[in-house]
Amino acid sequence: MSRAQLARAALRVALGAAFLSAVASRLGLWGSHAGHLGDAFAAFVSYVAELNPWLPAAVWPVLAVLVTAVEGSLGLALVLGVARRPAAIAAGALLAVFALAMSLFTGPKSALDYSVWTAAAGAFVLALETDAVVVERTAGRERPTAGAATSTSPAPSTTRPVVKVASEGA
Repeated sequence: MSRAQLARAALRVALGAAFLSAVASRLGLWGSHAGHLGDAFAAFVSYVAELNPWLPAAVWPVLAVLVTAVEGSLGLALVLGVARRPAAIAAGALLAVFALAMSLFTGPKSALDYSVWTAAAGAFVLALETDAVVVERTAGRERPTAGAATSTSPAPSTTRPVVKVASEGA
C-alpha cells in the first residue's frame, strides 16, 4: 500500500468513525448522556432545533432521526470502504451543510473549533480518489506511480512534470 493510499484509508476511516461516534452519543452509548437514550436523543433534537429555527417544531425530531440514520449509514460505508466515492461526496455535502448551519445560527467559532469545515473539505478530497491526478518529476525516463496507468509513450527527454491520471476504482 502506498503512502497516498494509506493516507486516504486513514482519512476515510477517521471520517467514518467521527460519524459513528456522533451517532453513538445520540443513542446514549457514550458521552455525557451515556446509558440514557432518551436524554441523549432529546439533547440532539434540541441541537437540531437550534440549527434549524425556521423549521416547524414538529419537524425537528423527524430531521434528527433522518440525520442520525444518514450519519450512521455514511459512517459504516466509510469505515467499511463501501461505495467510497458516493459516501465521501454525501459526507462532504452533509458536513458542509452542518458547518454552514453552525456558522449561521451559533456563530462561526463552533464550526471552526470542531473542525467541521475541515472534515467537509477532507470528505470532498476523499471523493477525488478515483480520479486522482499524480504529478511527479522524472529525470530522463517515466516511472509508473502506484495506481497510475502506465504509458507506452516514449520517456520525456528532459526533466519536466509528468501528469498521469490514476484510477483506483470506487
